[in-house]
Amino acid sequence: MTQALRRVLGALLIAAGALTIMPAVAQFAPDPQDNAAPDTSKGKKSAPAVRAGPDINGHWTGELTQVGNTTPYKFEIMISPRGLDTKYPDLNCAGKLTRVGQSKSYVFFVEVIGQGHVDKGGRCPDGTITVARSADKLAVGWFGSVKETTIVAFGNLTKK
Repeated sequence: MTQALRRVLGALLIAAGALTIMPAVAQFAPDPQDNAAPDTSKGKKSAPAVRAGPDINGHWTGELTQVGNTTPYKFEIMISPRGLDTKYPDLNCAGKLTRVGQSKSYVFFVEVIGQGHVDKGGRCPDGTITVARSADKLAVGWFGSVKETTIVAFGNLTKK
């Protein structure tokens, strides 16, 4: 298993709440903003600053490879202030994303398939997507399940 695949699968497990991986936390120095100083003017602690996460805006394209399959399929993700969309041209599917969390390195989404959903005769289930910016690429991990079968896919995308 490649190191990139291990990282993607680890991030997916964290996003799914299935496992806490301590070495992944240890690689980042503590953020001083996590310990907010008290606000002496009001006698209350101020809230920690919200982290912006990595810059992932744009139209990204590439292929995802499903674990257990050798044939990758085309994937697009569009991330902008106007919307969060996914497309699977080879599978005739499209979805909408909801951003549910972020860290310094990762952004986590829930995906709801609107076109080509597996429950409506299509090929795509709802799932979760984790992305991480890696130089000029966007690393993507996808996790979901269909009829008690766990599905994991991963890939690297480039900006269109």
